[in-house]
Amino acid sequence: MSEHDDMPIRGLPGPLPAGETLLWQGAPDWRHLALRVFHVGAVTIYFLALMLWRGVAASADGASFSQAVGAGLAMAPLLFGAVGILALIAWLMSRVTVYTITSKRIVVRHGLAFTKMINIPFKIVDTAALKMFADGSGDLAVRLKAPNKIAFMMLWPHARPFKLSNPEPTLRALAAPHAAAAAVRTAMEAMHGANDARDAHEAAGEPALAPA
Repeated sequence: MSEHDDMPIRGLPGPLPAGETLLWQGAPDWRHLALRVFHVGAVTIYFLALMLWRGVAASADGASFSQAVGAGLAMAPLLFGAVGILALIAWLMSRVTVYTITSKRIVVRHGLAFTKMINIPFKIVDTAALKMFADGSGDLAVRLKAPNKIAFMMLWPHARPFKLSNPEPTLRALAAPHAAAAAVRTAMEAMHGANDARDAHEAAGEPALAPA
């Protein structure tokens, strides 16, 4: 039995109210989450640089080639341990996170130790922007209308990086983000009108959401 089995709709606390429809559900991909949120690539490079430095330093002190290699490889358990822990946290986060887009709101259910349920009605959403990456994955961020604000730590890691003063809820590390973007666009156009939604994107200097 999973933690979602007792829910009428996965990732939601109860049935949808009358007039509200489910448009899309998904979760972050743990591999992209590990790379972009926990920076396992940078951690790997850091430890490889330390291993190389230890090997070079040992060689400069008169160690043989095999001894220098051994000195560098002595740090390998630290490398595998650090990367393994970060990858495990990313995998666990992807397992407990559910992103839901309905015709009325975005819901982010997340949390390892304590479950949090964040409801973001489209009536308080100003703009939405899709950031694509070279591998085809993407992040979908929404900007809230002032004075609405959700604390960055309440959202993390489902927040746009470096937006601390005005946090932007973000569906992070989506392996196939276009379907989520299309659902948000559909809901925003229904809520605000197609022209108003498009004008909001252009005024913010952001690209229109990509179609599915």
